[in-house]
Amino acid sequence: MKRASNSPLAAASFEALARVRRSLREQANIAPDPAPQPTRPKVSGPADGKLLFRRAVADVVPLPPGNRANLTQQRPKPIPRQHLADEAQVLVDALADPWDWDAAVATGEELFFARPGIPTAAMRKLRRGGWVIKGELDLHGHSGDEARVALAAFLNRCMLEDRRCVRVIHGKGHGSKNRLPVLKNKVRHWLMQREEVLAFCQARTVDGGAGAVVVLLKSSTR
Repeated sequence: MKRASNSPLAAASFEALARVRRSLREQANIAPDPAPQPTRPKVSGPADGKLLFRRAVADVVPLPPGNRANLTQQRPKPIPRQHLADEAQVLVDALADPWDWDAAVATGEELFFARPGIPTAAMRKLRRGGWVIKGELDLHGHSGDEARVALAAFLNRCMLEDRRCVRVIHGKGHGSKNRLPVLKNKVRHWLMQREEVLAFCQARTVDGGAGAVVVLLKSSTR
């Protein structure tokens, strides 16, 4: 009996087994595939955000120009009407008419007033026009109440702006009833009630004469 190793079939089997062993050794030398790394979510940049927004509002219909709100135009501030009315009433109450009005109208003398302590030289300078007139109020066409409010507001503004010498034009009364200087005498009485008024006198002819009065005010900076 012959041995199996000497047969052609046995030699082929050994050769096939050798190929399998070589293949296994080659596979053993190959590094294994790396483990899959977890993927991080992609962060959208400004461009991606704009693109997403455009896609989201793709079906939106724009409003016509007439229905758009004008955000650049500022709303007007509310007018404090009651506050203004209260201030106007305070100005009216601050200047009262003279008690003996008939006697005041009857006097046709020159307007002149000086508080105690005002130097004579200062009054002489006021009469001669030595003070520079820094402001003017024209009361032509005003009623009595309108003139009273206007004069009070004018004096307040002059004190805020530190105007020492101003002129008030009251007219000569030619257009009033009986051609009497009603407004002229009211202005004189109103000016005497204001503490900031140091003195006043009739204006020079070139500054209005009997139709105007020049007023000397306190300095608001002291």
